[in-house]
Amino acid sequence: MPAIVVERLSKTYYSYKRPPGVWNAIKSLFKRERHEVQAVRDISFTIEEGELVGFLGPNGAGKTTTLKMLSGIIFPTAGTAQVLGYTPWERRPEMQRQIALVMGQKMQLWWDLPPYESYILLKALYEVPDEVFEKRVNELAEMLEIRHVLNTQVRRLSLGERMKCELLAALLHRPRVLFLDEPTIGLDVVSQKRIREFLKEYNQRERTTILLTSHYMQDVQELAQRVLIIHHGQLIFDDTLRALVERYSPSKALHLQFERPVSVEQLSRFGRVVRADGLEAVIETPREQVSRVASEALQALPVHDITIEEVDVDEIIRDIFAGKHEAAIGEPTKPIPAKSP
Repeated sequence: MPAIVVERLSKTYYSYKRPPGVWNAIKSLFKRERHEVQAVRDISFTIEEGELVGFLGPNGAGKTTTLKMLSGIIFPTAGTAQVLGYTPWERRPEMQRQIALVMGQKMQLWWDLPPYESYILLKALYEVPDEVFEKRVNELAEMLEIRHVLNTQVRRLSLGERMKCELLAALLHRPRVLFLDEPTIGLDVVSQKRIREFLKEYNQRERTTILLTSHYMQDVQELAQRVLIIHHGQLIFDDTLRALVERYSPSKALHLQFERPVSVEQLSRFGRVVRADGLEAVIETPREQVSRVASEALQALPVHDITIEEVDVDEIIRDIFAGKHEAAIGEPTKPIPAKSP
């Protein structure tokens, strides 16, 4: 049975507008202008048990709203969802004991208490046996390298240490499904790397299903093979990172270094010259022709070194969010089927 099944899920928020002024305030008592915001629109996807999936989208795309619906915090306007066979917004204890939600901008640990004191409270809430609790805390603290801060007040910890303590709190009851909303936001590169390494190791060892949102593409590239992209509340892509690159980047880049200067005229026959300064050049070549072009360049030019690179995934994602890939934006209700994990 899949860990998460989402079918035509939607969430609409309503707010009311009132022009300034006393008279408008009086009129609004009888008639108000209602404003509708469709945060999530008719999305469907399935995540198998043990998958680690990246969930991408610009600010306001509907990522956090989706996670809140799947964790049972808010109710949907339409559609259905199943998490471990349960309907999330029914908030059944049997389901809540098997999931966890970590939000990078919100804390579940008590600010003025050491993390260990909060863990004792969570132990009681999740009914974790004493012997399991101690073993679990020690094991996760060792993996996250935070054993030395467990008895220090949370407010005295660095941002990276707090985030690691939040992860420990979320995993204390060994959830089968873990929702991560920007877990590395604001962290330095060292802390980001350590948390990525931990999540990758934990997912492989425990086979925990993880749905991860992040604005740091490095998080997704290192952790997730499959990505979901949501834009203006609609799911526009569901496949592997490799498929994303191949679909929206028909070219590859040849980076060439020469033993002696080469002119732009000599290079132009091999493809679009992106950059050239005599001894170095970057040439954009259609993906299906890259092997032939590289071979011809090695024979015709004084090449000292050559590398073939994909277009940066960050650049592809930026173009999708900016609407430059109209084919993607134009078919929101027909995401590419996910490949088997």
